[in-house]
Amino acid sequence: MARCRSYLRGLAICVTVLLMASGVVMIGVGFSSIDGNIPVAELFEQLSSSDGLLVLQVFGPVTVILSILGICAATLDAKRLLLVFSALIFVEFVAVMVVASPLVQVQAQMDSEVDEVFLNVTPLHRAERYIQTELNKLQNSDSCCGLRKFEDWENQLPASCLCTPPTSPPDSALSSSSGGDCVMVGSDQHPPAPQVADNTWVHSKPCGAVLKSYLSFPIKLRIGIISAFATIAMAAIALCLALGLEKYWKKPPVESTVDDFNRVKYEPKPSLT
Repeated sequence: MARCRSYLRGLAICVTVLLMASGVVMIGVGFSSIDGNIPVAELFEQLSSSDGLLVLQVFGPVTVILSILGICAATLDAKRLLLVFSALIFVEFVAVMVVASPLVQVQAQMDSEVDEVFLNVTPLHRAERYIQTELNKLQNSDSCCGLRKFEDWENQLPASCLCTPPTSPPDSALSSSSGGDCVMVGSDQHPPAPQVADNTWVHSKPCGAVLKSYLSFPIKLRIGIISAFATIAMAAIALCLALGLEKYWKKPPVESTVDDFNRVKYEPKPSLT
């Protein structure tokens, strides 16, 4: 029993240290500028992509402080302090779950909101110069063209949309001229692009999916951190409660004696301490 209790105490200390580490990660992510690294960030100013930052910024320091309290309580084997720590962490756990619950809804609504932004900014050749510049950089780096399709540029296809044609010509039996990641445009474009000659190839992959992945990454990261905190917090609560309520689940050693009338009597064994 003593060995089991020692393992339980060591495990409680380790889990509480992990809880403190999660608090440090919450602080680091909460005060870092992730959203500023999103390509064409001006497109998404109207979206609530910063949701969840306040949760990390507020509950990160609280988690670190409470974790220090829990480490001290587990190290000193202070029963009352362990129970206080468990109660405070449970209150924080409930508060985080309530405050962070809108993040799931934001993630679910992200695609429809982003599609609406894409629709408002097209045609792209009429968008702000900064947006066009950043989008050209993205098209060069990720081999994509347009937001939903290359027609978003209408008849003003930039050079960043141009694609190296496939080595073998496309099957003439196919109704659409395409080859791998490239698609052929030319005189059949409406209206025709003056700078695009016949049999010119452009990237078929739209950049919208790439931008959506950039935009959803901060929210997914925050949800992942909060989920990890919740898991570690529940483990810390269970272990610290088990140590704090040890007298209720630990069976004290007993010794039996027989009196003069052959009656067995059980009494707690005297402690050596």
